[in-house]
Amino acid sequence: MVSTNTSQIKKELLLEGLHCANCARKIEEGVGKLDGVSSVAVNFATTRMSITADADRSAEVLAEAAKRVKRIEPHIRVSVIEPADAAAHRHKDHHDHAASHAEEHAGGHSHAGHQHDAGAAQLWKRGARLAVGTAVAALAALLPMSGYAEIGLFILAYLLVGGDVVWQAVRNMTRGQVFDEYFLMTIATIGAFAIQEYPEAVAVMLFYQVGEMFQSLAVNRSRKSIQSLMDIRPDYANLETAEGVVRVSPEQVSIGDRIVVKPGERVPLDGKVISGSSMMDTSALTGESVPREAQPDSEVLSGFVNLNGVLTMEVIKDYSESTVSKILELVQNATSKKAPTETFINKFARVYTPIVVIVAALLAVVPPFVISGAEFSDWLYRALVFLVISCPCALVVSIPLGFFGGIGSASRAGVLVKGGNYLEALGDVTTIVFDKTGTLTEGVFQVTGIYPAETVQAEELLKYAAYAEYHSNHPIAESIRSTYGQELNQDRVGSYEEISGYGIRALLDGTEVLAGNKKLMEQQGISYAEPMQHGTVVHIAVGGSYAGHIVISDKVKQDAARAIEELKALNITKTVMLTGDARSVARAVGEELGIDEIHAELLPADKVEQLERLVENKPAKEKVMFVGDGINDTPVLARADVGAAMGGLGSDAAIEAADIVIMTDEPSKIATAIRIAKRTRVIIWQNIIFALVVKGLFLILGAFGIAEMWEAVFSDVGVTVLAVLNSMRILKYKG
Repeated sequence: MVSTNTSQIKKELLLEGLHCANCARKIEEGVGKLDGVSSVAVNFATTRMSITADADRSAEVLAEAAKRVKRIEPHIRVSVIEPADAAAHRHKDHHDHAASHAEEHAGGHSHAGHQHDAGAAQLWKRGARLAVGTAVAALAALLPMSGYAEIGLFILAYLLVGGDVVWQAVRNMTRGQVFDEYFLMTIATIGAFAIQEYPEAVAVMLFYQVGEMFQSLAVNRSRKSIQSLMDIRPDYANLETAEGVVRVSPEQVSIGDRIVVKPGERVPLDGKVISGSSMMDTSALTGESVPREAQPDSEVLSGFVNLNGVLTMEVIKDYSESTVSKILELVQNATSKKAPTETFINKFARVYTPIVVIVAALLAVVPPFVISGAEFSDWLYRALVFLVISCPCALVVSIPLGFFGGIGSASRAGVLVKGGNYLEALGDVTTIVFDKTGTLTEGVFQVTGIYPAETVQAEELLKYAAYAEYHSNHPIAESIRSTYGQELNQDRVGSYEEISGYGIRALLDGTEVLAGNKKLMEQQGISYAEPMQHGTVVHIAVGGSYAGHIVISDKVKQDAARAIEELKALNITKTVMLTGDARSVARAVGEELGIDEIHAELLPADKVEQLERLVENKPAKEKVMFVGDGINDTPVLARADVGAAMGGLGSDAAIEAADIVIMTDEPSKIATAIRIAKRTRVIIWQNIIFALVVKGLFLILGAFGIAEMWEAVFSDVGVTVLAVLNSMRILKYKG
C-alpha cells in the first residue's frame, strides 16, 4: 500500500489468466469508471492492476473492481497483492510457512509459482478439451451418417472446441461489448453452420483455439524472460540480535540494525560493511561481469550476491528505500506507461473493427441484390471470411510485447527504462546533453599538481592548504587532506571563516592563511601566479604573501570518449556539456572527449535555461536527452524529453526524476539503450506492416471469394503468433 495523499491509497491486484492485451485495455477502462477510483493502470506484461482510490472506500472499491474484472473476463482470477507489512509477516518463520500462508490468504494459490502452475493447468485442460472435440468431429466426418445424427455430432464437437468462445461472445454482447475477437469468431463459425459447412466451422474454431494456445505460451515465455530479471528480490535477512543471528524478512530490519551476509547469499538491504571482506557479484544490478570487492566502510547495495567471505553490515536504508526495492518497482511498473505507437494501435483497433463488421454486412447483403445470379449463401460465406480476417489481435498483442521485450533487453544491459513511451522516445533522440561531474567524470577529486612560490616548499604549501581546509567537508578539501596524508592537530587551527564564493580564511599557529580562488586573491590585493594546468585551482596565501597554488582535477571516466564516439555513430547530431565547474576545466574535458558545445559555471536554473533553448530550437519530432547524476540535475532531468540518471552513485532525487537509470554509471550504456530502442522500433514496425499487409491481402481475397476459412484463420491467429514470436526476438538483443 502506498499513500498518495491523506485521502487516497494505492492497491495492486493480480490478474491471473490475463493473456490478451485487448482484454487488459477493456479491464482498465471498465474499472476506471467505478465510483471512488481516481486512477487505474493494468500492466499486461506483469498481469498486475494498480488502483488509486478513496481511502475510506478502499475495501468496497476493491470488491467492485474484482466483480468488474470477472464480468469483463470471467476466466481471470483476481487476488489482492498484500502490502509490505503483511509480506513481512508471511516471511516470519520460513519459506514453507510463507507459501502456505500466502495460499490461505489468496484462496489456495500464491502469487508467483502457483500462478504459473495454474496457467499450465489451464493450458492442459484446454488441450484435452480440444483433443476430445477433434476426435468427435473426426467421427462425425468419417462415420457413414447423415441428417440429425451428423449435425448433432458436429454441434457437440463445436461446443467442445469453441463453446467457451461463444459463451464469452454472448456475455460481452449483453454488456455492450460487441466488436471483439469472440464476436468475430462466433459469427464466422455460426455462419459456416448456416451454409452447411459443418466440418469447416469446427475446424476454424479448432484452428483459432490452437492458435490462442500458442499465443498464450508465447506470452508466458516472454513474461518469464522478463520476470527472471526480478529474481533479485531477497527472501530473508540474517539479523544480529541479543539472542544471536535470526533469519527475518527484509521488511522487518531497521536502519542501524546489523545483518550478516554469508557466502552465496544475496544482500537483502543497502548497508555499510562493518567487518569482513568479500567479492560481490553486482551483475543483477549493474550488468558488470567483474566482481567488486567489499571491505570495511564499503557501501554495499541490496541485490548484490556475496561470493566468498562473511560480511557484517550496518543497514543504512529501510527495505522500501533500498536499491533492490526501487529497481523492482521500476521493472514492475515499466510497461504501465503506454508508448505513443501502442496507444495508436489500441485506438486503431477500436475504430477498425466496427468498420470492417459493417463492410462485411454490406458484402453479404448488397451483391445478391445488385449482381445478377449472385447467391446469398456464397456472399454470406465471403462476408464471414472477411470478418475472421479482420480481427486485430496481432497488432493489439504484439505491440505492447515489443516494448516489454525492449525494456527487458535494456534491463539486462544495466539500463532501467521506466516506460515504453521513454523507450520509444529514445529512438528519436538527436541531441544529448551531459552533466560533467559524476557523469562524464568519476566525480572523485585528486590533487594533480602542487606549484609553490619560490620561497616555499611543496610539502609546506600542502600543509598550509590541509590546515586551512581542516573544517571543510567539500570533496576538494578532502582530496587536499588525503594527499597531505599526515595527522592534523586541531589545536593549531584558530579562527575559521568560509567566505562564500571565494574560499577560506583561517589562523594557523596565529598566522593568517587564505585558501581559495583567484577572486579571493584579488579581493585581498595579493598577486598570484597563473595555473600551469587545467583543473580546479586553490591559491594559498600565508601572512599576506602568495605561497603558491594546488591543482585538483576530476578524472574522466574510462568509457566516456568511447560513449561520445558511439553516439555520433548512431547519428546523434549534437552533444552538449552543461556544468557548474570552471570554464577552463569544462573546456579541457569537453575537448578531450570531442563534445560539440560546452557551457560552464552554470547554476541549476541556468542549466534548465540552456536545455529549454535546445528543446525550442529542435525539429518537432526530434528529442533532447539529458544525462546527469546530482541533486542539482533534478530540474533538468525532469524538463528534458528523456532524462537519464547515473543509478550506481547518482543521488536519489536524480534517479526519481529520471526516465531512464544507468545502473553501471557508464556513459557508454546510453548508446546501448539507444540501439535497443531503435531495434525495438524496427521489430514493432515489422509487426505492424506484416499484420496489415497480410490482412489487407486476405481481405481482398476473401471479398472476391478466393480465400476460404482456413486462410482467414491463418491471417488472424497465424499472424498473431508470428508477430508475438518476432516481438520476443528483442529479448535476445544485447545492444
